[in-house]
Amino acid sequence: MLHLISLNCRYTHSCLAQFCLRAELERRLPKLPVRLSQFTLNDPYYATLLRISGQPAQALLFSVYVWNHAYIRRLISDLARLQPDLPIILGGPQAEAMINLPPNCTVFLGEIEGAAEDFFHDVRQGKLQPRYQAAPSRSFPSPYQQEDFSTHLKNRQVYYESSRGCPYSCSYCLSSISKGVRHKPLELVQEELRCLIAAKPLIIKFVDRTFNDKPERALAIWEFLLAEADGVRFHFEIAPDRFTAEMFALLEKIPCDLFQLEIGIQSCNEQTLAAVKRRMDLPQAEANIRRLVALNTIHIHADLILGLPFEDAASFRESFNRIFRCRPHHVQLGLLKVLPGTEMQARAAEFGLLHCAEPPYEVLATRWLPHEELLDLYEFCECAEAFHNNRFFPSLWAYLLQRGEEPSAFFRSLLELCRQRGFFQLAQTQALMSSLLAELARQRGDGPLLLELLRYDWLRCGHRFLPEELAITPPAALRDRLRQTLPEAIEGLFSSRTRTEFLKQTNLLELSAEVMAVLGLGERAGIVALLLEQTGGVLKHCRAVVL
Repeated sequence: MLHLISLNCRYTHSCLAQFCLRAELERRLPKLPVRLSQFTLNDPYYATLLRISGQPAQALLFSVYVWNHAYIRRLISDLARLQPDLPIILGGPQAEAMINLPPNCTVFLGEIEGAAEDFFHDVRQGKLQPRYQAAPSRSFPSPYQQEDFSTHLKNRQVYYESSRGCPYSCSYCLSSISKGVRHKPLELVQEELRCLIAAKPLIIKFVDRTFNDKPERALAIWEFLLAEADGVRFHFEIAPDRFTAEMFALLEKIPCDLFQLEIGIQSCNEQTLAAVKRRMDLPQAEANIRRLVALNTIHIHADLILGLPFEDAASFRESFNRIFRCRPHHVQLGLLKVLPGTEMQARAAEFGLLHCAEPPYEVLATRWLPHEELLDLYEFCECAEAFHNNRFFPSLWAYLLQRGEEPSAFFRSLLELCRQRGFFQLAQTQALMSSLLAELARQRGDGPLLLELLRYDWLRCGHRFLPEELAITPPAALRDRLRQTLPEAIEGLFSSRTRTEFLKQTNLLELSAEVMAVLGLGERAGIVALLLEQTGGVLKHCRAVVL
């Protein structure tokens, strides 16, 4: 029995490499049974160790990544003590970074589909070499079996690759080590996707490093998915400057929530992008992100990386400002990871890169960012992500951009308050964030307006009552006024028979003329009803109606 083990970040994740490995082992070693086990980094270590050691196996096989490197290293150390003669095979992008391995460990580099026959012969015999190197493979079929969707993949994300490789050669990315992109034939992609869609997974995430590297091919796959999706959602990593008019024409027809797009900007500093070999047409990229967000049907996630060469504090804040103004639904502010084998690691001394010695090798300082400044920006990123990457405060962000306020300046003020109140040591709930924003609002000249926006956003999220920090005139007083002034019936809201229940159950909020204008609800002060029914679009809220 060959025991294939994955350590995922979350329960809902799965490991594509594990299934590729199983498919190839079953093809090349049909007489050897294969078992799959999936664990997460949150699982108790000792229980995980016992579950692995307690099952008979001829060999243990792990896929090693930056996020599970430490956990797997600990596991194999203890497993080697328990069973020193049991072969342990390590593959994946971080297998080579494993050091001081026990004698029973083997490192496998490359793609399993490109493995030579001697590897499978040695697995069969149970006598493995310390290291194997596989060649790139032209063929990488979908590895899933129908029964996987009711067992290993039940209630999990499913990962799919229609291509391998990347058209870019970003110096911080492991994909830059292998040159070129290998694409599956479109007919095969469609055939495989039909099988996956039929299984109705939670979501199918394309792992293609740049899905739209060939816009016409991406368009063909999108056209196919639009016709065949049958309620399944799809996630793509895309380059924002590789869009055509035909692609946008199709995306305008996409139903809400069918597609999610992850967009790697990384930096808006041209010198930085040149240094990491990720040149792009930034004005075109920003225009395309705005156009995608305006569709209000596709979740847009934009990435920036902290700690890149030539990016100082001012430059990073400007990158943040430019991306924030594009209004993506999520802004991911990640740390540079100086991965072994990349050009970034080779040029670490040139760039003054100090990074963690252990995976995931996060940057600690650069020539342009001393450690203290990097720490400050890291907390800035933590603050911005916590408050922005949700559905809680969209009216507040829209207002800040309408008035031309610099986004990074607002978040710096918010960060100082978060530090004073111990925000990063507390559960980051909507109530806590609303209270901090309310406290910040009261320190500003436009505080009363901000408080109105916060009340509106709170009730639009479906809450029945305002929190203490946002409390105003008791709702009963507003309802009493409306009982005297509202018509007996308003079409689409209530009839004379349901009028009393409507006033009793509906959230009501009185807003100033200025806030009504900011929200696009009119030019005069008014009363807004927040209905139980949700709006359309990516961010779901209670529908607002002016009474």
